[in-house]
Amino acid sequence: MAALSVALFFLGVFFYSVYRTVWYGIGEWGLNKTVNWAWDITNFVWWVGIGHAGTLISAVLLLFRQKWRSSINRAAEAMTIFAVICAAMFPVLHMGRPWLAFYVFPLQNTLGSLWANFNSPLLWDVFAISTYFTVSLVFWYIGLIPDFATIRDRAKGPIAKFSYSMLSFGWKGSAKAWSRYETVSLILAGVSTPLVLSVHTIVSMDFATSVVPGWHTTIFPPYFVAGAIFSGFAMVLTLMLITRVVFRLEDYITLEHIALMNKIMMVTGSIVGVAYITEFFIAWYSQVEFEQYAFINRATGPYWWSYASMMTCNVITPQLVWFRRVRYSIGLTFILSIIVNIGMWFERFVIIVTSLHRDYLPSSWAMFSPSIIDIGLYLGTLGLFFTLFLLFAKFFPVINMAEVKTILKYTVDNGPTYNPEKAAHAHHPATHGAPASAPVTYNQHD
Repeated sequence: MAALSVALFFLGVFFYSVYRTVWYGIGEWGLNKTVNWAWDITNFVWWVGIGHAGTLISAVLLLFRQKWRSSINRAAEAMTIFAVICAAMFPVLHMGRPWLAFYVFPLQNTLGSLWANFNSPLLWDVFAISTYFTVSLVFWYIGLIPDFATIRDRAKGPIAKFSYSMLSFGWKGSAKAWSRYETVSLILAGVSTPLVLSVHTIVSMDFATSVVPGWHTTIFPPYFVAGAIFSGFAMVLTLMLITRVVFRLEDYITLEHIALMNKIMMVTGSIVGVAYITEFFIAWYSQVEFEQYAFINRATGPYWWSYASMMTCNVITPQLVWFRRVRYSIGLTFILSIIVNIGMWFERFVIIVTSLHRDYLPSSWAMFSPSIIDIGLYLGTLGLFFTLFLLFAKFFPVINMAEVKTILKYTVDNGPTYNPEKAAHAHHPATHGAPASAPVTYNQHD
């Protein structure tokens, strides 16, 4: 309740900031003639990146038959959907007249000529984000159906029973239903896997297809995808470590899960680090003085502190994960996951603002500083994200019960245990001496 109160307060800040932006216009933000893209697009790319881990865990790890994904995929998929909702707010608000947002869709020509510019990566963004959101939503919801049926069968109150009956679409758990469930999951995983790569590739093309020094680089697509998975796994860790403690899920989200996610974070963080160095090398190798100045200005110019923050948080800090003690430490992992997301926000800020604020004409050089509405919108989307996640955790099953049941290890004396190493030592008084086929009480505290 305390967390929800804080989230709702920031949600209120979000609505106020949206009101100011729509009513008074984009002048409420800190933009100027030189820096005409700043916090809005920074936050957009940051939120889209955070959504990536959900699809990766759900789709790619499902196709690779990685069973450990089962206990974290539900929350990661939910996180994807909420992050994409937060991301979509920024381009719509930046239109200045969001009620004309439908102009970006290729509608029939009743409005005169066709407005959509198919040469613009901003239009590709519209298709990428909407496809990504739709597929993620369907994937997430189909996974929830068997769990909704379980809750429906145990619900006490008439409202809860009716609600979960509607949500579970009359799921009976027959062999045919399970067969179709598995098939659809595989098909959706196949559809989602290209999206993991394509969505952030298209987002990176917002910059890479321009001719602005600092943006005009072909390395952006793979570098953005690696950065997205990096920040996404950091946010999954931030949320799941808290959820694990609050809901006492230590038996399902084990230290092994945390270590595996840390490893993925370290690999993607290292890829991002290599990309940073490659950018500098290519700027030097190109012998284009404007390109070289853009990168020297990043590291030594007035925004040097944001570049230093980015390098520290994204390249140096994740290397601590090489140490086993850090990988398996819950406290250190939690701090590391927050540091990584701060670093990834700075990465987007550095790419966008430092490339724009000094252009070819020194007389038009300018500095950017955010207005209170910029800050309000950013904190407000955090409020929106955490409000949605907390409501999800309250009313929906945070762990994919149906899939976790398929990989629980049973022993005759100890009941179910998720971790095979614990089987010999675990003590489940509720199921002591029960045969493996006997009904099992999952909560050992009952």
